[in-house]
Amino acid sequence: MELIFATHNDHKVKEVAQMLPSYLTMKSLTDINFHDEIDETGKTFEENALLKAKTIFEKTNKNIFADDSGLVIDALDGAPGVYSARYAGTGKDADNVTKALKELEGKTNRKAYFISIFCLILNGKEYFFEGKVNGTISTEILGEDGFGYDPIFIPDGYSKSFAQMTAEEKNNISHRGLAVKKLNYFLTKQNKN
Repeated sequence: MELIFATHNDHKVKEVAQMLPSYLTMKSLTDINFHDEIDETGKTFEENALLKAKTIFEKTNKNIFADDSGLVIDALDGAPGVYSARYAGTGKDADNVTKALKELEGKTNRKAYFISIFCLILNGKEYFFEGKVNGTISTEILGEDGFGYDPIFIPDGYSKSFAQMTAEEKNNISHRGLAVKKLNYFLTKQNKN
């Protein structure tokens, strides 16, 4: 089975590819030479994931999945939320992290969660899968690995950030990992039918 993953983000492609079953072949938007800009105008993660998946499905008529994910911080009234990737306005992970840390200065409530919503369009039908992980925001950058907000997100039950974990450790508990597990389970059932 071949699936298109509606992203150009190499980090996401690599992360998700490690978690998909071996019978699946995954191609990114770069692989299929799709370079048009998709405006993420949705107000929710679900709306954005659907928007991306539908856009590519309408162009290719192939099975596809898209995700929209982000960091939701209590003390910032849910920000950065759906604007996680463009929070600082520069498109750079480091700037987004710096802005989040700056806005949290002096705040004691550092609770947050990462959420990932996958929208799968399989044979023209839409399916959604959600992964969510609760945690806290550190007061400083911790670790070299990962991407996005990984260096400042410490999942509940751990004393290290996503950026301090191995890829395997992170994928087992991350929001994207949990959503992919649900997607895999669904696809495996479909594949057997």
